[in-house]
Amino acid sequence: MAFEMKKPSRRQFLIASGLVGGGLMLGYAMSGPSRRERAAGATGTKGGEAMVTTWLKVSPDNIVTVYVPHADMGQGVITALAMMAAEEMEADWSLVRAERAPADLAFANDALRGFFLKDSSVPGMLQGVNQYAWYKVAEGMSLQITGGSSSVRFTGQSGMRHSGAAAKEMLVKAAAARWGVSASDCTASMSTVTGPAGQSATYGELAAEAAEYSPSATPKLKPRKDYTIVGTPKPRFDIPGKVDGSAKYGVDAEVPGMLHAAVKLAPVFGSTVVSYDASEVLKRRGVKQVVEFPAGVAVIADNFWRAKEAALALDVVFDTKGNEATSSETIFAAQAEAIAKGESEEDVEKGDAAAAFAAEGAEIVAGQYRVPYLAHACMEPMNCTVWIRDGKADVWVGSQDALGTRARVADVAGIDFDNVTVHSLLLGGGFGRRIPVRAGRSEFPSEIDWAVMIAKEVDAPVKLVYTREDDIQHDAYRPAVTSHLRAVIGPDGYPTAWENRYVYKDDPAEAAHIPYAVPNQSIRVVELPTEIPRGPWRSVAHTQHTFFSESFVDELAYRAGKDPFEYRRALLKDAPRHLAVLEKAAEMAGWGSKLPEGRYHGIAVQESFESIVAEVAEISIVDGQPRVHRVVAAVDCGEVIHPDTAAQQVESGIIYGLTAALYGEISIEGGAVAQTNFTDYEMLHLSETPEIEVHFMDSNAPIGGLGEPATPVVSAAVANAVYAATGNRVRQLPFKLHDLSTVSDKFAQAAD
Repeated sequence: MAFEMKKPSRRQFLIASGLVGGGLMLGYAMSGPSRRERAAGATGTKGGEAMVTTWLKVSPDNIVTVYVPHADMGQGVITALAMMAAEEMEADWSLVRAERAPADLAFANDALRGFFLKDSSVPGMLQGVNQYAWYKVAEGMSLQITGGSSSVRFTGQSGMRHSGAAAKEMLVKAAAARWGVSASDCTASMSTVTGPAGQSATYGELAAEAAEYSPSATPKLKPRKDYTIVGTPKPRFDIPGKVDGSAKYGVDAEVPGMLHAAVKLAPVFGSTVVSYDASEVLKRRGVKQVVEFPAGVAVIADNFWRAKEAALALDVVFDTKGNEATSSETIFAAQAEAIAKGESEEDVEKGDAAAAFAAEGAEIVAGQYRVPYLAHACMEPMNCTVWIRDGKADVWVGSQDALGTRARVADVAGIDFDNVTVHSLLLGGGFGRRIPVRAGRSEFPSEIDWAVMIAKEVDAPVKLVYTREDDIQHDAYRPAVTSHLRAVIGPDGYPTAWENRYVYKDDPAEAAHIPYAVPNQSIRVVELPTEIPRGPWRSVAHTQHTFFSESFVDELAYRAGKDPFEYRRALLKDAPRHLAVLEKAAEMAGWGSKLPEGRYHGIAVQESFESIVAEVAEISIVDGQPRVHRVVAAVDCGEVIHPDTAAQQVESGIIYGLTAALYGEISIEGGAVAQTNFTDYEMLHLSETPEIEVHFMDSNAPIGGLGEPATPVVSAAVANAVYAATGNRVRQLPFKLHDLSTVSDKFAQAAD
């Protein structure tokens, strides 16, 4: 799941540059204790316990508790980040616990720093300034975001590792001071510090004294060869509660005196309420109240069933603002027209693509691709429980940004931020759906906004729950996107120029970029807003552009009469990491070897979130549709923290991407979503799930993301296998739209 990162203001950027009031902020060490004190208050630290660093608490019984400022949506991040901190801290893993950090500003995470600085190094003397400054930006923006595959690669690498290493140094200093020896003569291991004369003290015994020191901004980190925790399959902290049912999700929230809200939402996007008659509904048993809000009308009752049935019966008249004329076809037609007009913004301009296309006798290949809107279809429907009274608000919700939720509730309710308390619960799926402001766009309010507006009118706690139909028809959708691709082909069959004109530049910015050695490139974007709400969806723009680019490269390979794998190998001569991953995936799949009768291979590769993934899909055609039997994935994500969870993330990403490729389509008819439930927005069934094999490359590259990079590659790999099997070049997803036993489909032809 990814998200569109909010951009900092000029002042926030100056803070992050360390320039406030005309001078450097020399503040990390000085700020440490105050931030730790706030963290201690937020976590309810009791007597004898000590926050050694902001995210690490040590109790007298030698238990280390790691507070993770991210949501765990099943990706195992609570465990992985705790492993990274414990590794550097030299903690005894059996004594380590982990919890999600509370929605308190002391626990703002600085994922923003990772997105802006990426691989930029900061001189050691400025590390403290840099860390403190970016924390202040995160605090000012109320960021506690989980998305963009940022948790391990940013918070884990630059946060948890440093926090653990700093805590170890502080504990060693405390022991050395107690014993009157040099810290260099003391060693830390298994949550115990040992002195030169055999002295020994546990972390729990030293914690209070250690907390008197300020954490170093540049602690010494362990070399990978010395790891004993990271890289091992530790049991996850979240699994027992999910197995025995004790884990509490947003939909499980129960508050004394709570009422339930169901909604009648305007089917046509952008509509407003004109009128409704609630007189008959209010006579129903258990119905307490009817509340109007901008997107529709809510019925409040003493249980959800009664609220839902009453909402269904409520007759509401909406003003559609003329938006009922919008359909998928009008949207795609408008996109094609906008691209044809040629008014676009630069994404990539390299060499002189215009001259290459204008050259006399240039051999030009073109392809037009498009993908539909997609819903998130989380297993747990959207929900939010809010209680507003006495100028304060309590919120029970599963959110990908608990601090952002707190800020959003404060804004919508008109309540001071300090008077909002968010009780963070588990998320039954996220993928970008559970971010409080959809993609940072306040013009597309979320269910959290509606829950707050409804709760303001009710003198009791109110739990708003979407039905599955509400959820499918009122999502923040992955955008429908069109891409027009062209290439100039040289005498050797390889492209000398590459052109892409596409609609919508979603994050990440580099999604449409290609790793191939094409000397002349022109990639440009056309913006074309609609009233259809859009938001981040797992892997964001990579899911569209990988399908576009990797399918088109495959077209060029066949046009040149070359093997698609070998064709890519030649074009990746300047991208050694991509090449190594591609070759490994081909090796795993047995590329070029004889397959069982009726089986075919397709291959694709993409870099996203600083990880590179190559996948080979093995398919057959059954009743005109691809049946995917096997997918192999080679992954270069740098260091692997938790091997089991890492493999599971790749596997789940492939399954999520396959669902979208085979079935995923949100179609707009009459300005509204046509699909309603899993009956017509189908998910991949267990019986259809292919055999999946994952191999992680042994790489010295920086840590990359894993929650998202496997998702976009599979659609292109399957599409390319379909072409190998049938000669049909599928340029519009999902596959269910096409009869692949023929070549009559207008979107399934060879290159133009």
